[in-house]
Amino acid sequence: MRASRQDVLALRLRAHGLAGDGLPSPAAVVERMLAVQAQDFRAAFWALGVRSPASTAADVSAAIDNGSIVRSWPMRGTLHFVPPAELGWMLALTTPRLLAKQRTRRAQLGIDEHDVERAREVAVGALEGGHELTRAGFLRTLEENGIDTAGQRGYHLIWHLAQTGTLCWGRTEGTAQVLVLLDEWVREPRMLERDEALGEFLVRYLRGHGPATLKDFAWWSQLTMIDAKTALAVAGDRLGELRLGDVTLYYESDTNANTNANTDANTDANTHANTHAAFSSPPPPRDAVLALPAFDEYLLGYQNRDHVIDAELFERVVPGKNGMFLPIMVAGGRIAGTWRTTRAARSLGVRPEPFAALSQRRLAGFERSIRRYSHFLGTTISVTPAAVNGGDASL
Repeated sequence: MRASRQDVLALRLRAHGLAGDGLPSPAAVVERMLAVQAQDFRAAFWALGVRSPASTAADVSAAIDNGSIVRSWPMRGTLHFVPPAELGWMLALTTPRLLAKQRTRRAQLGIDEHDVERAREVAVGALEGGHELTRAGFLRTLEENGIDTAGQRGYHLIWHLAQTGTLCWGRTEGTAQVLVLLDEWVREPRMLERDEALGEFLVRYLRGHGPATLKDFAWWSQLTMIDAKTALAVAGDRLGELRLGDVTLYYESDTNANTNANTDANTDANTHANTHAAFSSPPPPRDAVLALPAFDEYLLGYQNRDHVIDAELFERVVPGKNGMFLPIMVAGGRIAGTWRTTRAARSLGVRPEPFAALSQRRLAGFERSIRRYSHFLGTTISVTPAAVNGGDASL
């Protein structure tokens, strides 16, 4: 089936839980998305909150504390929120390549297999039986047992033990989390054979991010293209296809019946009707302008980001291309600017930085999104006025 870029954006907004009523809870968001980037802890809270409009930051903390959401390093060597039952098979797929990539770094830090296994032994001894340690307390325990944690050694040992299935982050403590044993924190992991897990990985990615390409999936998961093609072969009957120009995008589908409605690549007349029929007319986004957090999956979840932002504007979101992504404003499915927060004693200030002057309607939409953010945090937020134009023609 042929599709337009706007079709793809509308369908992605729905998949992300950013259209219609959203999702009912933070745990439901993580279940939908499979993995939500979470190295910026507080930004990740809002990534869940913006997709579950009735929730608050306290609800996210509660879901973490009761084990409905787990935070670990399932892929790309980056912290993510994931459904607890899925973490084990994700690690089984992604860990071998990640460990191979870290051999040089381990050598630079002077960490060998003896150090890793000794740290694992200490971790199990200190944490088994439902015990927990802060990061500082864990590093202190390693030091007390003769394991050097200076420099980046301590962080790398924590990462390695989590990556290989011994540790994960548990309940919240202040603005951080404590370390726990994964097999005690996640009592009922799903057990999948390798090919089955590959197919599940692709389907679950597309459920929360689709439509997307196979290259998008391979980039996001950091699996090889060979693995991605195996995943496609395994999951094929659960997927549908869209054609955008000469590019094939996939989405999760209960049936492929509707996806064959228009097989003539040269026929465009029924594009919107057919696409929307197949997806039951995706609802519009909740606000004219969405206020999404830094490192949001709506941007980071894809190798090709041209659908959502022009290449010449990308550095406005990642200044200096230094890997630090700013919070983003999304209008009509496209990134329309960034926003920043400033802290006062008892309140926050938000300053929108649109790429072009906002219309009154879209400025009002952004302010509605910030009111949702204010409710989520339970904090008063003031919005610094942005440039406004009189009509709706530009932004």
